[in-house]
Amino acid sequence: MTSPLLLSPFTLRDLTLKNRLVISPMCQYSAIDGVVTDWHLVHLGRFALGGAALVIVEATGVEARGRISPGDVGLWNDDQARALARIADFLKASGAAAGIQLAHAGRKASTRRPWDGGTELTGEDLARGEAPWETLAPSALPFADNYPTPKAMTVADIAEVILAFRDAARRADAAGFDVVEIHAAHGYLLHEFLSPLSNHRTDQYGGDRAGRMRFPLEVVKTVRAVWPAGKPLFLRVSSVDHVAGGLTIDDTVAFGREAGALGVDVVDCSSGGNTPTPPKLFPGYQAPYAEAVRRETGMATMAVGLILDAALAESILAEGKADLIAIARPALEDPNFAIHASAALTGSADYALAPLPAKSGLDRLAQSLRHVGGA
Repeated sequence: MTSPLLLSPFTLRDLTLKNRLVISPMCQYSAIDGVVTDWHLVHLGRFALGGAALVIVEATGVEARGRISPGDVGLWNDDQARALARIADFLKASGAAAGIQLAHAGRKASTRRPWDGGTELTGEDLARGEAPWETLAPSALPFADNYPTPKAMTVADIAEVILAFRDAARRADAAGFDVVEIHAAHGYLLHEFLSPLSNHRTDQYGGDRAGRMRFPLEVVKTVRAVWPAGKPLFLRVSSVDHVAGGLTIDDTVAFGREAGALGVDVVDCSSGGNTPTPPKLFPGYQAPYAEAVRRETGMATMAVGLILDAALAESILAEGKADLIAIARPALEDPNFAIHASAALTGSADYALAPLPAKSGLDRLAQSLRHVGGA
């Protein structure tokens, strides 16, 4: 019987993933001054124990202004890097590759945590020591009425943020991460530059598609220059804006092609996030974007978005729509998604996906269950 593609290895540069299942970044809003805690270690570690091939740390601010909320993880100083190294070490010791997403929230920064409302920080938040901060964007256009009005970035600001991405990538390497993913999606800073909805600039960083791509591509080029040649570089994109006048799949194909020429290995194809209006959702709704980018650029892609079961994940791979499958919230509900996917696709769970301490217990459970009801 042919082995399922979802369970097959996949090689990128010097890294071989043991299967095609990736855990997407999921913001926890629980860091302290940008430093991860035991919460992050347990949250991420359980996915490695469950057999995922690559676990990616949540959107990690490359500078303090780049956080979504005061609880975001950061990588702008060495204390943050040392704490993240503990997570990278655990993930790798547990059989998963360790990834981290480098991000800048742009005009969606300086907001409360979701459970505090997710809206703009104000003077009222000073009472709990969470002061608002200046936000940055290509143009001085707020994301929504209850978000801060950002500062339109100067060319000097752009250069400063590029260096922040560079330094964060260096720290990620020193901390032991195998993969860096540059976040250019979901209405955050790099996506804001790409989209004509949020980029109304008239200088070299705005206007036509080439101008709007300039800053994100400069980030890609700068990160690739310091990220080791043997380590893969991922790029998350919002493939379309889902509104008239916004990003189109043709824009994203062009961006992906240029990014690939600069050394990006995988395009992670999400969508939306640059307007408050959500898209119509259904299982696998973003897989066609991964398929289009893969077909038109020849690059490896990762499909993400309501991929709820192993059968759908396998079909996306088998139909050539993507090379990797990323899941997030389904893994929160089932951290052993990879092990259960193995059982669903082959008829027997592959406990070899789990590290030895977990595998031993699972093997004993399976043995006990075989004898349930016996003499």
